[in-house]
Amino acid sequence: MFKWLLGGVAVLIVLVLVIAGGGYLALKRPDIPYADLATKYESEASRYVELPGGVRMHYRDEGQPAGAPTLLLIHGFSASLHTWEPWVARLGDTYRIVSIDLPGHGLTSAPEGYAASIEAFRDETHAFTNALGLQRFALAGSSMGGNVSWEYALAHPEQVEALILVDASGWQETRANLDRDPPVFKLLRDPNIGPALRDLDATGLVRQGLEAGFTDTSLVDDAMVTRYAELARAPGHRDILLQMTLGFRERNFATPERLATLANIPVLILHGDSDRIVPLEHGRQFQAAINGAEIVVFDATGHIPQEERPDESALAVSEFLYRVHEGPALATAAN
Repeated sequence: MFKWLLGGVAVLIVLVLVIAGGGYLALKRPDIPYADLATKYESEASRYVELPGGVRMHYRDEGQPAGAPTLLLIHGFSASLHTWEPWVARLGDTYRIVSIDLPGHGLTSAPEGYAASIEAFRDETHAFTNALGLQRFALAGSSMGGNVSWEYALAHPEQVEALILVDASGWQETRANLDRDPPVFKLLRDPNIGPALRDLDATGLVRQGLEAGFTDTSLVDDAMVTRYAELARAPGHRDILLQMTLGFRERNFATPERLATLANIPVLILHGDSDRIVPLEHGRQFQAAINGAEIVVFDATGHIPQEERPDESALAVSEFLYRVHEGPALATAAN
């Protein structure tokens, strides 16, 4: 805690000195054109679709061809579809895997003035599934993407054959020790400091935030930090990220009453036992609120088990989806 507190104070002092000394312009970073980012961060599987309202969504459609069981993946705050590459490598032999970049993230562009929210992301995801003709699929979301996913399942249960929540957010924060959050998150959520940081070089803060998400911080290498920092500088992204950060406490939170209807959908909850961003307590709350939900807790694991525990997390998903897809057939055969 002392280290984080000291780090937060140091960042504030440096910020004040930089601004006071006229160094703001030296640290200011311009947007990076989408074409430049695409050259670096697209893959052969990259595709784009134009959605109503002006969003141009970047996605990848990998693994098995159309007609195979489909797994739709939604990343977390400030992340991108790259976070799912370990699962694509391990599950692509069995499933069609579709991953998306939400507006303000990755290579997805949004019109100027885009009003970002969990509900807006839910609706963009629905527009995307309609555009691709995805009628029935398993849906997995990480962190903020988990919040988008369970909101999607509430709004469109007829499409979601299974729901996977990976260190998912959405519960109102009640921890007495919230002040122990990494300084980067407290700084960005501050309505005075957050906007001041918007255009500055955020590389140091990005690294600090990523390291807070992993138990094994050696996984946070320079390439990962650079990817997060550069994709955040796509045109319009910083405005959307700031909107989501400042709206941290104004969401339509999860409640047992809201989540009760998800008992009609098979639900798997994956959570790291050492998550400092979304505590394991919140994963337990999802399990308690959704009748029949399963939970798998990974030891010595932080906020991003799909990257920190790729083998174990992909195996848990594979076993869960096998039961979802084969269970009814096996029951019919037994009768």
